Amino acid sequence: MERKGRLQVYTGNGKGKTTASLGLAVRAACSGMRVYIGQFMKGRDYSELCLPERFPEITMKQFGSSEFIFSGKPSLLDIQLAEAGLAEVARAMLSGNYDMVIADEICVSVHLGLLQETQILELAAARPASIEVVFTGRYATDSIIEVADLVTEMVPVKHYYDTEKLSARLGIEK
Repeated sequence: MERKGRLQVYTGNGKGKTTASLGLAVRAACSGMRVYIGQFMKGRDYSELCLPERFPEITMKQFGSSEFIFSGKPSLLDIQLAEAGLAEVARAMLSGNYDMVIADEICVSVHLGLLQETQILELAAARPASIEVVFTGRYATDSIIEVADLVTEMVPVKHYYDTEKLSARLGIEK
């Protein structure tokens, strides 16, 4: 019996969206599944970048500059990197080489104007039935939520960023 994949979305203002998707990637790799992770808007060094060294079943690429944008108008370079990333994620998803494809921060890429919602919906519609696809990022649109099979909203209740003004800690937030 062929495995039926699903479209999962991790969104919301709370911490843990990327972390949840990375946990899925590790679980899948430990089960012998091949995983592709495309990280939008990220071009810096994050601890998870060593995953392919430790798990040969995981392929990981970043599609962002070294500057992480949160507001303002995106640069032409940011848009070009996001569009190249979208094309690469689509190729990976349709290649037959992967059982799971994760598009990390793709939802917030739409919110910031790097990608268009229609592009993400087209990606979701093109998903082969056997492939598990995961979208992460704040601001998942109603249309993205509608087409998803599973949606988890991370809701902040308490965070030490707010009370202690800590920066991202190696191995925990970066």
